[in-house]
Amino acid sequence: MTFQPDTPTVRRPVYARRGMVATSQPLAAQAGLSVLQAGGNAVDAAIATATALTVVEPTSNGIGGDLFALVWAGGELHGLNASGAAPAALTLDILDGGDMPRHGWLPVTVPGAVLGWADLHARFGRLPFGAVLAPAIRYARDGYPLSPVLAAGWARAIRVYRGLNLPIMEEWFRVFAPDGFTPAPGAVWRSEGHARTLERIAQTGGRAFYEGDLAEHIDAHARATGGLLRGEDLAAHQSEWVEPIRTAFQGHDVWEIPPNGQGIAALIALNVLNDLDLPDRRDDPQGLHLQIEAMKRGFTDAHRYVGDPRHVPVDVDRLLSAENAAAHRALLGETAHDPATRAPSTGGTVYLCTADDQGQMVSLIQSNYMGFGSGVVVPGTGIALHNRGHNFHLDPAHPNALAPGKRPYHTIIPGFLSRADGTPVGPFGVMGGFMQPQGHVQVVLNTVRYGMNPQQALDAPRWQWLQGKAVEVEYALGADLARALAARGHDVRVQLEPGSFGRGQIIWRNPETGVLEGGTESRTDGHIAVW
Repeated sequence: MTFQPDTPTVRRPVYARRGMVATSQPLAAQAGLSVLQAGGNAVDAAIATATALTVVEPTSNGIGGDLFALVWAGGELHGLNASGAAPAALTLDILDGGDMPRHGWLPVTVPGAVLGWADLHARFGRLPFGAVLAPAIRYARDGYPLSPVLAAGWARAIRVYRGLNLPIMEEWFRVFAPDGFTPAPGAVWRSEGHARTLERIAQTGGRAFYEGDLAEHIDAHARATGGLLRGEDLAAHQSEWVEPIRTAFQGHDVWEIPPNGQGIAALIALNVLNDLDLPDRRDDPQGLHLQIEAMKRGFTDAHRYVGDPRHVPVDVDRLLSAENAAAHRALLGETAHDPATRAPSTGGTVYLCTADDQGQMVSLIQSNYMGFGSGVVVPGTGIALHNRGHNFHLDPAHPNALAPGKRPYHTIIPGFLSRADGTPVGPFGVMGGFMQPQGHVQVVLNTVRYGMNPQQALDAPRWQWLQGKAVEVEYALGADLARALAARGHDVRVQLEPGSFGRGQIIWRNPETGVLEGGTESRTDGHIAVW
């Protein structure tokens, strides 16, 4: 099946000049736009959108999650790693040789999103912090109607959590599945606990979450219910401003956050592809085969070497070197190979991007991981804690081995594209666990190699490496391509639903006119708010 960009089923990109906000939930996009129209900049809009998403899309992120951001400001790209570390009491001995669970207190690491919002605002924000958080507070207090994909994910989470039947999830049910509430499109949900917590964060610049009354609530709940997270862990947390990493690809630079994030996997894959003679057509089976095989090489390195560089050095220069790319390229064959590396898992994340008329642009991603996260909610606060610790490796010799005060390998990755001469093109991202670097590679190829506009680049059918030789493809990729991949040794599984292929957003800026061109995800309740 040939991808036809001019068919009526493909949506068109959106254009604007004054400002643009793209994300997976319409109300959150409108929150960001309202801040832009009130005199805020792209960072203000990003924070407004991000905080609103904790309320209007809690199925994928929350106040108790992590955050990464890339900010184009002042003629350069800035990176923020706002991910948290394992509590001081969380050691490998605690697990006693068992696996890290997905739910409950054990996989809970220090949440970094709140301080990430505060640090972004302190460095780049224009409006008062309280004004930036005001839309999120209103949504939480007044309530809002659920959008269709959000409602489906919410209902699925309720079914899963009921099946788990864990006592620690009692507060989760009280907040997210109260009596009389059924998550369906148009159903109204509100949370006074969320509203009060966001107000305290606004009033204290986030400090209450790490060293004030909110930190005390988190500490007390952990002590009362067997958790290891303590006030001291929260007080010790700091965000880290980092130097973004990049690779050159066909006249462009592709930028990612460095480890402990997995963005380097996408860059390694692009390096492998860079010197290959890729077909001119996107839907050529040989081209898709090479993309999948290169992505496996990227994951092989990421899963082998990526951890918290504060604990174990990660040789980024070597991993992104031409020599490493050539070594991987030499291993590519005409048939699928089994990389014998750790199988990816699923996740839950939100991505957003913003741009203003002064040239500032933001690529931001935050997550509670695996849907609502750990299932632990701090009573009276609406704070749903993430389960990011599930990504730790349990081999003590591995760079990503669990250790106190150590950040885990992180799936969430914001992306940014520029031209080789340093001119910014704009922010992009595709959320969804280990789909994210795979989505980044496909979006970059669709844009740079195949000349698609932002909406086409997102709408194009996707593939996803699962494990071994197993590859999942969207139904829209077509039977002919699926059979051609199978003939090359891939274990092809056709997915009829869009849920596992990520959800992306893109904003490009025209350097001559300043016009913004955006695309939003058709696989979810995606929306672009423009001015």
